[in-house]
Formats: sequence, structure tokens, C-alpha cells
Amino acid sequence: MDKLSPQQRHANMAAIHSKGTKPEMVVRQWLWSRGFRYRLNSPRLPGHPDLVLRKYRTCIFVNGCFWHGHKLRNAQSEELRVKSEEFTFDYESSECCKIPHTNREFWVNKIRRNQERDEEERMRLKEMGWHCITIWECELKPKVRQETLTALEYTLNHIFLDDHACRYRIEEETLPMAAEEYL
Repeated sequence: MDKLSPQQRHANMAAIHSKGTKPEMVVRQWLWSRGFRYRLNSPRLPGHPDLVLRKYRTCIFVNGCFWHGHKLRNAQSEELRVKSEEFTFDYESSECCKIPHTNREFWVNKIRRNQERDEEERMRLKEMGWHCITIWECELKPKVRQETLTALEYTLNHIFLDDHACRYRIEEETLPMAAEEYL
């Protein structure tokens, strides 16, 4: 049972914003201190990624575990349950995403829609040639924060080298042919 009245719960949930969250600020400060430059919430890209690194053609989404349903498990083993003429999943809570017991159907549908929208946006960005990285709120807890941020730095450097190595490989392949013509 919820300890707050519906009006108090509504006010609490409405006060949660999607920009400038604590997990996002941790990632932003860490990237900036390492020399990575980015833009915030680009309106030109699908899904308005939290951070856009143009040099790396990479979008970073810093997702809250609750709002985006991190590690949720389907309670019915991939079977669909019919409710009010539409198919819905009945999710079980995970260690980092607890689904409220009050108004459960609303929250399950909302989280499912968020997950579907996230996947569509990632696919659109991929089609446009962007790399997408998702960092979850639970991955930024103090115990695992350094490991997560180090992995992020490694991934960004790997993306940069892969994207730019293609240009150098092409140039290397054309050089021997040009040299053969002069011999």
C-alpha cells in the first residue's frame, strides 16, 4: 500500500525531470575531465540523446533504471497475457527496477512503451550512422562507477580508432598500386 495520497504521489513523480539528473552529471563531469567534448540533448537527432559526441559519431543515453525498465523479467516466460483487448507483458521487478504495486498495469505499460521507443530511436540512429551507448543508473553506483566510466572511455577510443582506421587502410591500399606504376 502506498503511504502517500494520490495527489502527493503525482506531485513527486511530476517533479522528476529528464535532463540534468545526478547520473547524467556524473558522466558529463567525468567525460569533460578526460577531454571528451559533447553537446547536450541534441534536438536534431531521434530521441534527443543526453550526450552527443560528434567527433566519435556517438550518442550516449544515461537511463534511469525505473523509467526504462532495466533488467525487468517477463513473469510469463515470453507468453503474452490478454487484458482489455490489448497484449501486455506482466513484468517482475528486478534488483534495480521495482514496479509499484499501486496502479501496476499503468506502470508496466508505460515502461514497456519507453523500452519500445528507446529501441526504435537506437535503430534510427544506427541507420543514420551513429553509435549508441546506454549507461544505466545502477552502473553509476559508487562501487562500480569507476569500472563503468573506464569502460566508456575505452569504448569511445575504440570507436574513434575503428572509424578512422578505415580511412588509413584505404590510403595504404592505394599507395602500393600508385608506386607500381612508377616502377
